[in-house]
Amino acid sequence: MTERATTPLADPAAWRQALLLVAAGAALRIVLAAALPLFPDEAYYWEWSRQLAGGYFDHPPMIAWLIAAGTSLLGETPLGIRMGPILAGSSGGLALALAARALAGDRAARYVALAFLVLPLSAAGLVLATPDAPLLAGISWTLLAVVRALGEAPGSAASTRWWVVGGLAIGAAMASKFTGVFVPIALLLAFVLHAPLRARFREPGPWIAVVLASGVMAPVLLWNAQHDWIAFRFQLGHGLGTNAKENLLQRQLNLVGSQFGLVTPILFVLVIGAIARHLRAPRQEARFALAVVAAFCALFFVYSATRRNVEANWPAIAWLPALVLLGAARTGERTAWERRGIWLGGRLHERAAAARALPHRPAPRAARSGLAGAWMGPPRPRADSARRTLTVLGGAMPRVAANRYQDAALLSFHMLGQPEVTALNLGGRRNQYDLWERYRDRAVAGSDLLLVLEMPREAGTWPGPIRRLIMHYSSVEPGPIIELRRDDEIVTRRQLWTLRGWDGAWPADSHRPACSCALSASTFILHPSAFITTVPARPQARQPGSPPTTSASTTTSSSSCASRA
Repeated sequence: MTERATTPLADPAAWRQALLLVAAGAALRIVLAAALPLFPDEAYYWEWSRQLAGGYFDHPPMIAWLIAAGTSLLGETPLGIRMGPILAGSSGGLALALAARALAGDRAARYVALAFLVLPLSAAGLVLATPDAPLLAGISWTLLAVVRALGEAPGSAASTRWWVVGGLAIGAAMASKFTGVFVPIALLLAFVLHAPLRARFREPGPWIAVVLASGVMAPVLLWNAQHDWIAFRFQLGHGLGTNAKENLLQRQLNLVGSQFGLVTPILFVLVIGAIARHLRAPRQEARFALAVVAAFCALFFVYSATRRNVEANWPAIAWLPALVLLGAARTGERTAWERRGIWLGGRLHERAAAARALPHRPAPRAARSGLAGAWMGPPRPRADSARRTLTVLGGAMPRVAANRYQDAALLSFHMLGQPEVTALNLGGRRNQYDLWERYRDRAVAGSDLLLVLEMPREAGTWPGPIRRLIMHYSSVEPGPIIELRRDDEIVTRRQLWTLRGWDGAWPADSHRPACSCALSASTFILHPSAFITTVPARPQARQPGSPPTTSASTTTSSSSCASRA
């Protein structure tokens, strides 16, 4: 049977309220996006948008294209970077409301729109420029298309039109994050399990959807084929690797706890109940299909947690169909627990938004651990000043680099003129900077480098990248130590290093971790902000190509590092 036969009478006032809630959510996200500083991963994706392609090391390209669209209209600003993802993610809320409306009427749509507005899931994932926003949007429109297609007569023109929408939408979801593929796999499972749905294989709509989704994904597949399937290999290792330190029970508890934070404990229990109920009611075809999608996605990440820790945002795709099922569970007044779930979600959303947007409020610990607002302060003028100083001293404009991709992207965004800043990735994991033209591909022998590095964990030790590079520069000079702050709190510290006279060679096996060697020769310098730190003794000048001349103890330490690299 189709769902259209059981659709209740409309409630125009409830539907207007649902639309107002969707619009209010989009407006609130835009306000927050304008107030928040750029976060490291957002800056990284912004760098992608400056070199548009069919794919990238970490993810498919949809986030880069959305950022490029936003910055073309609003400039290279945090709001410009976030506008495309915000509009895409907010449209997902509209799609979910429309799906609930098709199943159970306007009051169900209003409940889903309200729940989507207040859930921490949307507060965390739809304000920032991350691949989750277009992923959730694409899946939401796919769910709507499936509900509407199954509500029409098999093989009808109306059903085929909705399958076309679904094919394009799921293609866009998979071009955002590869986990979007779980939805068509789960739908295939639902169609195989349920005899009335198996009859849909005889109509052209689902096959048209497959062709269209494949067409949307074609550029992503082509790019990966040209790059040794690097994004697929990275994500398979990232999602199913076995690098977890916790035991199985701890990982499963971490997963449940993170989902409590994503959808609130009350709504978590309610949506699990909604999934279970509709899995036992296969006569309602659309609802059964949504329940299978939700259950399949959730169970996959339960399995993933048997191998490694699952990040909190990964299972979010499971709660979209579950939220529609919860909203469509009744057409009249909501239960007390359903109202409590909305209230709790609203309170958590309010606190999270206030903590992020108001500078006098303490930020959540997760936000404090990042480098978001910190780069608004000293690093930009000091890096700019150092570049100008070296140029005035008679050299070409030196290149600026960091070792971590997060630092490189934020430096590039905040420096004057937004120059290209590369990540060296010495001793770290590979990322998109390894696929672009690297420093050693661009620079010429004799070039200088300004390098922004993390402070060593142990006093009196060389930073890992310096231990690798010291053999290849005529002089290495430690510069000022930069305090990165957010809301008047020190987030972390970075140090600016000046490396002069590159000999044209590069450390071998640069992605292996460098050894940690203590220095017996060190000197104390006074930082302008009036605290003292220990840094390695500065190597003496040498001719390019010759070994560095330093104190005996320093030379021994450097040679030891070089032999281990």
